[in-house]
Amino acid sequence: MKFSSEQPKIIVVGSSSIDLVLETEKLPLPNETVLAVNSDSYFGGKGANQAVGTARLGASVYFIGCVGMDPLGQQIMRNLVGENVNVGFVHETDKESTGTAYVTTSNGNAAIVVVPAANKYLSKAHIDEADRYFHTADMVLVQLEVSMDVVEYTVKKAKKYGIKVGLYASPAMRISDDIIENVDFIVAKSSELYIIFGEEKREEILTRYFNKVFVRDDTNSTIYFDGTEMKYYRNDRDETVYKMGMGDAFTSGFAIALCHGNSVEDCVKFGNEVSSRVSGGKGSQTGLPRISDFLS
Repeated sequence: MKFSSEQPKIIVVGSSSIDLVLETEKLPLPNETVLAVNSDSYFGGKGANQAVGTARLGASVYFIGCVGMDPLGQQIMRNLVGENVNVGFVHETDKESTGTAYVTTSNGNAAIVVVPAANKYLSKAHIDEADRYFHTADMVLVQLEVSMDVVEYTVKKAKKYGIKVGLYASPAMRISDDIIENVDFIVAKSSELYIIFGEEKREEILTRYFNKVFVRDDTNSTIYFDGTEMKYYRNDRDETVYKMGMGDAFTSGFAIALCHGNSVEDCVKFGNEVSSRVSGGKGSQTGLPRISDFLS
C-alpha cells in the first residue's frame, strides 16, 4: 500500500443518522420481549460514515446530505465539522426530523431498522449546488440510503466530469444498468447479490464485472474476479465488537487506496484492514482508523 503526496479530494453523497443501539443477551423473536443490558447512541448513516472514514484517512472531503432542523441534526453537523468534513452542502429541512437507525444487537448479530426521515429530502438541486466542486474531485462515493434518483443523477454528473465513482450498494435494491456501467466499483453484501443483480450466480456476476464488483460477508472477507481468477481475502479480529459500519469502512479504505494509485489487490487488502479496525469498537465511526495509524 502506497500513499502519494497528493491529498485526495472526495465528495460523499448520502445519508446521516443517529444510531440508537440496544445490547441484549439475545435478539427478540416475533412477539417476544427481552431486556436490554445496555443502550447508547452513536453517529451513523452510510454517507456520513464514509465521509468520516475517508477524512480520517487523509482526504479532503465534502459531504452532501440532509438533516432535520432539530438537536440531532446539529449534533451530526458538529461531529462532521470535528472530523474535518466540509458541511457546506449539508442541507437542513423542516419537513422531517433527522434520520435515525434503531439497532438491537446481540453476540455480534444485529437487527436494524432505519428511518430515513430528512435523508429522503436530499434532491438533485442539492447536488447541482455543489457542481463547481465536482470537476475538481478525484472520487465520488454514493450509497443507497437516499433516493435512487439522487444516486443516478450524482453518478451521471460525476462521469460527465470524468471522476471515479464508488457505490456501496446498501441497503440492497436493484440498480440500473446505467449505474453499473458508469461506476468504477461496487461493494455488495454476499447475501444481497440477488436483490442488486438478479438471480445470476455469484461467480457469474463477478466474472462479468471483473475488478468492479467486490462481495463482502460478515467475516470481513472480500471476493472478486481479477479477469483471470477469483481472489479472496479475509482478516477478522479475535473479537468483533460491532459489525455495523464495516461495509462503509471497507469502501472508505478501498476508495482512498484507489485515489493513491494502488492496484486493485492492494485496494482490497487496505479496505479489509480498515474494516477490521472499525469492528473493534462500538459505533460505526468510533473505530475508524486515521492515516497516521498506517504511516507510523
